[in-house]
Amino acid sequence: MAEAARVLVAHPRGTWLCPQSGAVLEQGVLLRAMAGRRVVLLGETHDIAEIHRWQLHVAAFLHMLRPQMAIGFEMFPRRVQGVLDAWVDGLMDTATFLERSDWAQVWGFDAALYLPLFHFCRQQRVRMLALNCHRPLVTRVGQVGWEAIPVEERDGVTPAAPATEAYRAYLERLMGGVRPVPGGEAGSPVSDRFLRAQQCWDRAFACGIADHLMRAPDDLVIGIIGRGHLEYGHGTPHQLRDLGIADSAVLLPTSEDAHDLPAIAGIAEALFRLDRPEPPAPRHERPRPG
Repeated sequence: MAEAARVLVAHPRGTWLCPQSGAVLEQGVLLRAMAGRRVVLLGETHDIAEIHRWQLHVAAFLHMLRPQMAIGFEMFPRRVQGVLDAWVDGLMDTATFLERSDWAQVWGFDAALYLPLFHFCRQQRVRMLALNCHRPLVTRVGQVGWEAIPVEERDGVTPAAPATEAYRAYLERLMGGVRPVPGGEAGSPVSDRFLRAQQCWDRAFACGIADHLMRAPDDLVIGIIGRGHLEYGHGTPHQLRDLGIADSAVLLPTSEDAHDLPAIAGIAEALFRLDRPEPPAPRHERPRPG
């Protein structure tokens, strides 16, 4: 089959681009439309400070338009939800919050990248949601599958909807040039084990969002999640649809000044062009249990 012809479109800095048409979008019109959704997912590359600044700006814009909201974070396992609640309620200082949420043990990226978002939630009394699951669950799902794990040991996460072949193909492209995952088939970096583990994260984030919307159906939920779980409607958007939440949108940042339109069609609702004033931040090695 012949490859689709390349159609390059320019993307000026500080503008939103429609990946489907290549048109530059007016920010006010776009964000008013986003404020009417149930879920808006803001994808990220974890170590880029400018992306987290962009997430904060979008969250602030949406909060002005629809203040009844919650912000869910991939960075926190659900076992620390009480700590997030106490932080938003003003019951601890920053250092105590990071310590009690096990930031260094769970995440490892510099907290300074995310603190403006956390302080925004505290200042504006926006509920923070711990979307992640207990890390060993991901490992177990990858190894043995959902059926072998008792319901009471699933950390409140329901089994993931089956992955599409398009999702597997996307992950293979994403991992192109990366060493094969142990257990992967010859010539492919994506094994069934890897795919199950990836979907465990996808489903955990979707379950966390859906659980909150069951309790607060009128809220707008913003998700702060790695872009690999969001692009092209795979990952968490796919799991949200399986949970009955079809009214979600993905917004993504980009530092590219031009795009191949056929390649980005369907990647998100809109792309925002930013720059990178500093290099990626290093990730600190997580302390190992004693």
